Amino acid sequence: MLVLSIFFSLGFLFVSILIHYISSKFKENDTKDHYSSLHGSMGWPFIGETLSFFKPHRSDSIGTFLQKHVSRYGKVFKSNLCGGKAIVSCDQELNMFVLQNEGKLFAADYPKAMHDILGECSLLSATGDFHRKLKNVIISFINLTKSKPEFLHCAENISISMIGSWKSRGVVEFHKEVKMFTISVMVNQLLSIRPDDPARLYVLQDFLSYMKGFISLPIPLPGTAYTNAIKARKRLSARVMRMIKEREREEEEEMKKGIREEDFLDVIISNEDINYDEKVGIVLDILLGGFETSATLLSLVVYFLAKSPSLLHQLKEEHEAIRAKKGDGELLNLEDYQKMEFTQCVILEALRCGNIVKMLHRKATHSIKFKEYVIPKGWKVFPILTAVHLDPSLHENPFEFNPMRWTDKAKTNKKTMAFGGGVRACPGGELGKLQVILFLHHLVLSYRWKIKSDEMPIAHPYVEFKRGMLLEIEPTTS
Repeated sequence: MLVLSIFFSLGFLFVSILIHYISSKFKENDTKDHYSSLHGSMGWPFIGETLSFFKPHRSDSIGTFLQKHVSRYGKVFKSNLCGGKAIVSCDQELNMFVLQNEGKLFAADYPKAMHDILGECSLLSATGDFHRKLKNVIISFINLTKSKPEFLHCAENISISMIGSWKSRGVVEFHKEVKMFTISVMVNQLLSIRPDDPARLYVLQDFLSYMKGFISLPIPLPGTAYTNAIKARKRLSARVMRMIKEREREEEEEMKKGIREEDFLDVIISNEDINYDEKVGIVLDILLGGFETSATLLSLVVYFLAKSPSLLHQLKEEHEAIRAKKGDGELLNLEDYQKMEFTQCVILEALRCGNIVKMLHRKATHSIKFKEYVIPKGWKVFPILTAVHLDPSLHENPFEFNPMRWTDKAKTNKKTMAFGGGVRACPGGELGKLQVILFLHHLVLSYRWKIKSDEMPIAHPYVEFKRGMLLEIEPTTS
């Protein structure tokens, strides 16, 4: 009995010492955290507040987590996210400071799952000179594509074909359909894969698996979203690599015979400054950006217009005026695109309200003081783009879908960051908007539509739709 009593006493003493040690460590860390001069909560050990932070919510809101934390701690606060101490910024000025000092004071710091899936040769994970080299190649594709009438004709013809196929259907799963539209345009322009080629569907299926893996836990077990995404990336890489090597063997003969016109894959192949892996990474980056972002933007535009009949009517009038000046079956050109001023405003407002990208992942490479905020070296930094877009101090009635606020674009652009900023600003924004407008032109002239009353865009963290954007469609009488 005495031995048992001594055993319990020693055990209790050991536990007490352990608790005191852990407590002192937390106090020590808490004292160090004051170096950040920020308030906040660190949540549970290890996982911190990660689960609450990434909890799905309406993409046209900042979500419960941010609402509570901003109310309690202010627009900039500390937390424990994605396995490390973090600064969360809902402040426009700090966000701009972070984006403009990429490569100087901050570096990209995406989660392990995303980094593993994207690979070392992706624009998102690349840094420094290597990032600049890859981005320059992608920008050359964007500039080449925008200036080619073939791109406009390809995107418009695919739009007309897809929209025409809906005439016998009363309901369309819109978000799924427009993903097929955008992937069809991109693989055609990048890889010369025709819309009727079965390869188009295989590429789409792999990209859907690819995307799901980005927001998964990096668990390398069979059947997990992470493992499926790694496999999908390998299949996509192998497909593109095979096409590159086939082109290299056949290119000279095909060009001499005039079998096909030059596409961007030919331009990449001819670039001797990048190796095979870099060429594959560039193709996958362009496909991913052009497919997912454009499809989501198009779905958001249709969603907001369904809730705003007067705006839809105004938009339709603009497109009817442009169509009235075109010949029967005549396709649109860049001049028509530039005349669609109200349509441009609608798209910019959908980007602001819908928030395709909720936040960015960065890490402080130096200890930094900005205004009253101190960001310690090594801490993660999350600029929240959604919070700036929906900030009532920056936008009057921020939750109202009001395209007319964009009549002064120079003023409004300074208060939004839909395409990021700094050296990592998305280079394909204009190309994506061009695809959207070409599709939208034929949609508004061909159909009226309704959505379910409970439909909503959900940040997951990438935008999805509760019902997949099911549209009840009815052909217009004109």
